[in-house]
Amino acid sequence: MASVAEPELLSFNEARCLAEEYAAKLSSTEPEMLPLLESSGLVLAEDLLADRDFPPFPRSTRDGFAVRSADLSTLPARLRCVGEIKAGATIEQSAISIGRGEAAEIMTGAPVPAGADAVVMVEHTERSGDVVTVQRSVGSGENVVPLGSEASKGSVMVARGTRVTHATVAIAAAIGRPEVAAYRRPRVAILATGDELVDINLRPGANEIRNSNSYSLAAQVSAAGGDPMIMPVARDNAGELSVLLRKGLEADLLLVTGGVSMGKYDLVEPVLASFEARIFFTGVRIQPGKPVVFGEAKSGEKLTPFLGLPGNPVSTMVTFQLFARPLLDALGGSKPQPLPFAQAGLKSDLTIKPGLTRFLPAKLSGTHVRPEVELVRWQGSGDLMAVSGSNCYIVVPPDRERFAAGEAITILLF
Repeated sequence: MASVAEPELLSFNEARCLAEEYAAKLSSTEPEMLPLLESSGLVLAEDLLADRDFPPFPRSTRDGFAVRSADLSTLPARLRCVGEIKAGATIEQSAISIGRGEAAEIMTGAPVPAGADAVVMVEHTERSGDVVTVQRSVGSGENVVPLGSEASKGSVMVARGTRVTHATVAIAAAIGRPEVAAYRRPRVAILATGDELVDINLRPGANEIRNSNSYSLAAQVSAAGGDPMIMPVARDNAGELSVLLRKGLEADLLLVTGGVSMGKYDLVEPVLASFEARIFFTGVRIQPGKPVVFGEAKSGEKLTPFLGLPGNPVSTMVTFQLFARPLLDALGGSKPQPLPFAQAGLKSDLTIKPGLTRFLPAKLSGTHVRPEVELVRWQGSGDLMAVSGSNCYIVVPPDRERFAAGEAITILLF
């Protein structure tokens, strides 16, 4: 019997670029108005505009005394204190004007009075009654944030397409926006396949395992701003798989785990052919996750992107981060975001067989000055314990075989 030739595999860079290019052409989900806190993690569907100048007055950044910097040309300088200005000052307090040889006590966040052009910190002063002795000079503008220097009225403070973080929430609150327009969370159908799988609330038989992949993927989808929909497990039966795939293709993105290799019961690709599937790649030269499949298929008139992820748990986690994230970014209204790579020093020597780009579970430690990373001992792509004890992946390029302890190596952060 003639052997079946393995299809030509893409390199990691080729596959990632293809996924990003496809993602950049996707239409985003529909926008909706949401209470501010409910928008956290979603993507803005509108620009957030300044409703006034920020700051709305020259703002002191220190506790001290508002002064005319020219009065401090000779030190120590003795100035007359003409008032006090605190944050949230009344109109009367903020109406103080500083003349030659005068100063006003001022608190952090308070408006700098007319006539003053700098704030000298309180630790450089001594006060006795209405007389302030200043021991250090300040330049014009020192310890003062000018009026409108952060944003002018009507300017864009946060652009449409930005993912909402705690900082975005702070800005929206500062401009008086209790609601914002954000893109709807993309609906992501998650379909696990295989006769060996049982639901997590059931006791597995001797040759069965619980369906952990659907739940780990659901957690990754949620963290990426998507709305996960876990489907019933598809048995190794073409008819049942076809029904579930049709339902899954009604979502914005379909993730299938298992059934994408070349075994007798790996049915995902053959069944997808009945949905006018267009395959962009079948297999990538990576470990784990080599059999990953990416394409699009139709359910009725709807064209939906799909990823066929390998069934081994670590493979599923890795290939989601590498190839599903840019699709979710785009569907959710954002540009596909770059992968979070960094550099760290190896704790010990590493020898690996070349030929594949490898993403190996690892533990990042050390300090911000000297980050260090070491491989987590693992038994292959089915080893959940290994990945649960890691916080990054060591990225081994396909053309390297040996790395020495202390050498800088690329890591991919979770």
